[in-house]
Amino acid sequence: MKKSNKHLDTLVPDIYNKISALSKGKSIRIPKKLLDKFSEDMTEALVEWATPRGANKATANNLRMSNIGKPDRQLWFDMHEEKDTDSELHPSTLIKFLYGHLLEVLLLFFVRLAGHSVDSEQKEVTVSGIKGHMDCKIDGEVVDIKSASGYAFKKFKEGTLAEQDNFGYLAQLAGYEASEKTDAGGFLVINKETGELTFFQPEDLDKPNIKQRITTIKKAVKKKTPPDFCYPTVPEGKSGNMKLARECTYCPYKYKCHKDSNEGKGLRVFNYAKGPIYFTKVVKVPNVEEVL
Repeated sequence: MKKSNKHLDTLVPDIYNKISALSKGKSIRIPKKLLDKFSEDMTEALVEWATPRGANKATANNLRMSNIGKPDRQLWFDMHEEKDTDSELHPSTLIKFLYGHLLEVLLLFFVRLAGHSVDSEQKEVTVSGIKGHMDCKIDGEVVDIKSASGYAFKKFKEGTLAEQDNFGYLAQLAGYEASEKTDAGGFLVINKETGELTFFQPEDLDKPNIKQRITTIKKAVKKKTPPDFCYPTVPEGKSGNMKLARECTYCPYKYKCHKDSNEGKGLRVFNYAKGPIYFTKVVKVPNVEEVL
């Protein structure tokens, strides 16, 4: 593949510059080869989305680069427990996943349109026995392509991902870079609410020692009892009531994980106007419907 003389530092400005022709009343010339590639990638993304993934329980032997950075306790439950019975995804959530995939294809189209090189798409890598498939390399560096809500986008734009990396994105990047022997990659992200783009290149200190992380998590998931809680519970109001942290509300193991809450009765769920709240301790019963 022909290499470009572009650099990641100018990636987003180059994309914006190319697209800005439209606001000046000029057309954007799109080569047929690029159109064909975009069509193929969109079709592949749609077919992949429409194909369910295996539902078998994970084991310590199939940890993946895509999950290696998740909290230890969540990964332990992945290895040892079935998901909660109400963890089935709503159709609206599945649709949201779809347009996330399609936006990521669109991002790579923009990268190529702006003259930057793209290669190693979905290349399989292995580090310390853990396999994964990187999104791609852009201009010779590993780049993860992301679509994000406004809330999540802010972490990439402001460079604060390391403070709240709930999905282990930095560990993924570190793993792919360790395999490729590169160290200047990052995340190309689109805000799916506004269309804004950002490129976040984390500092080396923000990225974990991936080999050490792999060694640690392999040991943790083989233990008979789960590691400590991923996130501490938080107060709900001033009455002494306690609830799950925001990150835990989306976990498919929250009921099993917190089965000892409320003096052994498990989570209590109250249906607020803003959505369900999962209580681990109820001192004062909320004046709303209890659904569980």
